[in-house]
Amino acid sequence: MQPRRSAQWYAGDDRNSYIHRAWMRRGLPADAFGGRPHIAIANTASDLTPCNAHLDEVARSVADGIYQAGGIPLNLPVVSLGETQVRPTAMLWRNMAAMAVEEMLRANPIDGVVLLGGCDKTIPALLMGAASVDLPAVVVPGGPMLTGTFRGAPLGCGTDVWKLSEEVRAGSLTAAEFQRSESSMIRSKGHCNTMGTASTMGLLAEVLGMTLPGVAGTPAPDSRLLEAAHATGVLAVQMVDADRTPSVVMTRGSFLNAIVALAALGGSTNAVVHLLAIAGRLGVELSQDDFDQVGAEVPLLVDLLPAGRFLMDDLYRAGGLHAVLAEIRDLLDPTAVTVTGQPLVDHLDGARVYDREVIRPREQPLRPHAGIAVLYGNLAPDGAVIKPAAASPELLQHRGPAVVFDSVEDLHARLDDPSLDVTANSVLILRGCGPKGYPGMPEVSNMPLPAKLLGQGVRDMVRICDGRMSGTAYGTVVLHVAPEAAAGGPLGKVRTGDMIILDVENRRLDVDIPDAELAAREPAPEAVKAFAAPARGWERLYVDTVGQANTGADLDFLLGSSGDQVSRESH
Repeated sequence: MQPRRSAQWYAGDDRNSYIHRAWMRRGLPADAFGGRPHIAIANTASDLTPCNAHLDEVARSVADGIYQAGGIPLNLPVVSLGETQVRPTAMLWRNMAAMAVEEMLRANPIDGVVLLGGCDKTIPALLMGAASVDLPAVVVPGGPMLTGTFRGAPLGCGTDVWKLSEEVRAGSLTAAEFQRSESSMIRSKGHCNTMGTASTMGLLAEVLGMTLPGVAGTPAPDSRLLEAAHATGVLAVQMVDADRTPSVVMTRGSFLNAIVALAALGGSTNAVVHLLAIAGRLGVELSQDDFDQVGAEVPLLVDLLPAGRFLMDDLYRAGGLHAVLAEIRDLLDPTAVTVTGQPLVDHLDGARVYDREVIRPREQPLRPHAGIAVLYGNLAPDGAVIKPAAASPELLQHRGPAVVFDSVEDLHARLDDPSLDVTANSVLILRGCGPKGYPGMPEVSNMPLPAKLLGQGVRDMVRICDGRMSGTAYGTVVLHVAPEAAAGGPLGKVRTGDMIILDVENRRLDVDIPDAELAAREPAPEAVKAFAAPARGWERLYVDTVGQANTGADLDFLLGSSGDQVSRESH
């Protein structure tokens, strides 16, 4: 067996090894430094990340498993991003969190790591950081919350916030009733119970091969999550012995499997930027077009909000992720392995569906074609994405006049103005919300509808933005437009009244003016004025180096990996 990486710190009898051992003794036995694997538990628990607040409890079960298997568990708090709390957007710090994880894993005397995440950006950041170091790593997803109820009906957190708030604006729900639903929405510990980004990335972490098979989707309050956490601690020690690293597990086949699963699950469009970013850290060939080419024809099988009716604890009850994957097993790459060393498909034997309302048969899907559609045209030279399963079918081919907003502030100031020249046929355009422009590419693309149209019964319109939208959101929303307006993209040149053509079937997004005229236009001055221009700190580093949505919105100098080697001693 090769010497442990941690032996570079602890082995020997010189002054430096003495220092490393002595300061870590604090109750550890002497044999803790004699070759036992040291396993970090990268823990994103935080009271300000409410969806991850229970991960300290999960970490204790992981630690018990590590110790049982002969390892030394080491709690490593890492940057935690609360999607519902941080401003201007958690996405601004995904790359910072990933960089912090990478640097701390490399700098410390560890042989492997267990990654604890749940809220939207935490699992992507953990996987990006771990991929860049390429030490044995395994994820424990924190799991979804249990379903709350309001007025006798189940509540989908996120999705029903959008619905209920629109009811208030339409005058069909009182503000008092809306406030009363607040305490019903979040029933237990855990992340969103819809098929939002948190649920999507927890499930896709397993499809990528990076979790103990069968754990993803386990509700956060379920005691089986702690049982799986314990087993993951045992597995982490075994992975160190086998030198089973992220680059061994997450191959191109693993990412293509994730794209197939994304479609069948009706998962979040945010998975596009996260999977591209993770692949970029590994040097795995993956492009935005793969999501369309591989996933577009995959049927939607899971009837969950926002594209369906049920919620995450219903999916777990109905058979869970493995039951879904078993329905599309022939579409999965059989060579892609998991952290167990065995192919993903081998873990699907015996999977059963217990509720065919929640998980539909392959021959009776909710929708026959449910993947992410990637659009190109003179409005999106480098592409844009739309989730047809969450859109209104009659709007997937549409022509209408643009109503342009130069910033989020402009949107909020004018959207409900009774004099706004807007009809149900209009196309709402919001710009300045890409990675550079906001900064951080916030979840604002699913713009509210104008109040006067809500009053007329309108519940969906075509909306276009260079930002993202919450995975819990719904509607005919074109997002991730690249290049963004702040990077010189044509979205910055569109004017109110221009005719916009959306043709999802033919994968087109265009503004109906001659290309020469569009090229000759100057960007709208009010939009340019609103673009982010930070003077210092992380925001400046981010704006100066972030890539566009079609490549994963990672920082240009973080693409690829640097491995686990540290060249110099600290004393």
